[in-house]
Amino acid sequence: MTTNTLSLTDLGLAGLLLLVNAMLSWGFRLNLERSLALATARMIVQLGAVGFVLKFVFEHGTAWLTGVLALIMVLIAAWETMARQEHRFTNRWQHWGLGTATLLFAGAVGTLYATQAVIGTEPWWSPRILLPILGMVLGNALTGISLVLDTLTAAAKRERGAIEARLALGHGRYDAFRDVLTRALRSGLMPLLNTMAIAGVVALPGMMTGQILTGADPVEAAKYQIMIMFVLSGATALAVVFAGIGGVWMLTDNRHRLRLERLETIATDEKNTRLRGTGLSGE
Repeated sequence: MTTNTLSLTDLGLAGLLLLVNAMLSWGFRLNLERSLALATARMIVQLGAVGFVLKFVFEHGTAWLTGVLALIMVLIAAWETMARQEHRFTNRWQHWGLGTATLLFAGAVGTLYATQAVIGTEPWWSPRILLPILGMVLGNALTGISLVLDTLTAAAKRERGAIEARLALGHGRYDAFRDVLTRALRSGLMPLLNTMAIAGVVALPGMMTGQILTGADPVEAAKYQIMIMFVLSGATALAVVFAGIGGVWMLTDNRHRLRLERLETIATDEKNTRLRGTGLSGE
């Protein structure tokens, strides 16, 4: 079986479905038309550019070129992760450093484990295997980190009195944050758990669908998808825990005092402006 090549006309026909979104936005006065247009344009440009870049890397890739592209993916994911936070850390180096270090750690561990311990890729840096797996790991870790930090910082502000009371009684920072951190970690892991729960029953995951569309045996495609889900669960768990612990550390000082002045809240207008390009704005 061979995959049918999609023409620009085919893509245009698929794009007509966006009219449904536009009509809903207009009919219910959601005012999402501009966000939809920007998100669509951004998606087309990004995916088109990535397609050409990956084609070049797959055909002429070397270890250093693969490494540079992987690092760029990590940095962009870190930017997206930390830019979505409603409560930012005032120390910019710590704010962006936490997201970058977490994604770099989880991405490296998850990707190298999958390519070397499980698949046994040769060479180890093969871009055709390494980059797609890294992309899936970063995508899931990005969501988990965003949720855990959002939940953690919001709860720290809301439950300031309870946390400071525990600290005043002599509890350590992580003991004082135990309940808040538990809820934050649960929040960060929930999307992946939901995905795993419905995989194969309600929806066919992306990797399995892609392999089936290219003619792979459905059983083999299912095996690869199961492997990927295991890798994503482990890598996301590492990212969520790393981000949660790092967030608590940044919200307290060496004397185990709560330091909420290290947070700044992003104004609603600025947040909507920042999200408008991603199609997530509420306007």
